[in-house]
Amino acid sequence: MKLARVVGNVVSSVKEKTHCSYKFMIIEYIDIEGIPHGARQIAFDGADAGIGDFVLVNIDAGAAKTILEDRSIIVDLTICGVIDNISVDGETRYY
Repeated sequence: MKLARVVGNVVSSVKEKTHCSYKFMIIEYIDIEGIPHGARQIAFDGADAGIGDFVLVNIDAGAAKTILEDRSIIVDLTICGVIDNISVDGETRYY
């Protein structure tokens, strides 16, 4: 899993039937300080995230089937949680 920030959404009027009830979000990976790195990606939203939210992204393609409770879905990246804060070495960071 990786930390990321939601920076946008993708609107699609035509989707595979297994994807119809899910949102697509544009994410950028961040380090523990909140600094972005790497290319932006598109992820399925399994946690009702919104633009500006800090999220936990599952990068294991097979895990989406469990998170989204849908055995027929094929997904590479899934937002599986919205982060409120992180504690590292006794210091709590709020996002």
